[in-house]
Amino acid sequence: MTTTHLLRTESLVSGYGAKTIVNNVDLEIPAGKISVIVGANACGKSTLLKTIARLIPTQSGSVILDGKRIDQIPTKELARTLGLLPQQPVAPEGIAVADLVGRGRHPHQKLFRSWTADDDLAVAQALMATGVHDLADRPVDELSGGQRQRVWIAMALAQQTEVLLLDEPTTFLDVSHQIEVLDLLTDLNHERGTTIVMVLHDINLAARYADHIFALRDGQLIAGGAPSEVITSDLMRDVFALDSLVIADPVSGSPIVLPRGRHHVLTAPGETA
Repeated sequence: MTTTHLLRTESLVSGYGAKTIVNNVDLEIPAGKISVIVGANACGKSTLLKTIARLIPTQSGSVILDGKRIDQIPTKELARTLGLLPQQPVAPEGIAVADLVGRGRHPHQKLFRSWTADDDLAVAQALMATGVHDLADRPVDELSGGQRQRVWIAMALAQQTEVLLLDEPTTFLDVSHQIEVLDLLTDLNHERGTTIVMVLHDINLAARYADHIFALRDGQLIAGGAPSEVITSDLMRDVFALDSLVIADPVSGSPIVLPRGRHHVLTAPGETA
């Protein structure tokens, strides 16, 4: 059974060098849920995720996991609880699927400890859960984009973390593979109770798949809550500078954003476009 982990930020400030990107962010990640961070380009979404994952140091404030600052948690101990799938991971040339997935077991390795049956089982379960078991002996660089992304997710599953962070997991995928990856992550959340936090650019997919939305603007948290509470015409204007109509998605019931541009907008009788 998945352990509940409490992950939050307190007055978090981070960035690159002297430049501040994330500014005074306080948030709490709902345990056992799917959370999605949204916002305009260059608003700090990926920087926030990387800071939570300890890839970027804080300038001030803190990231706290189960009551401890993550910068005080030993690296391997943290990696057994919290995993990160970056936006564009790069696999070693020619590496086979099973070998790449097996690298997810690194945080569980100890000095002088050889590969065990537990490691074999974790890799096999990860390959099955992501539907890539039949690709185990194939080189990763021969796979399609959707297959490669499933393999990377399998590696994260083999790590057996209970909190999984993903930076743009649907980037460069066509729409069918985007849905395939997001369905897979939802299965993982429902079946294992894994807490999932991801950055998505597609606001409508975010609204459909998220239990909780965090909206950023210029590095600051503007809103947080259920998609039905957060995704509104006012928020789209405030966060994305976009005039839009927000209605209920006829497929999922979640909010769906219909942008109003300068062209191809229906007008009521007597009105001018």
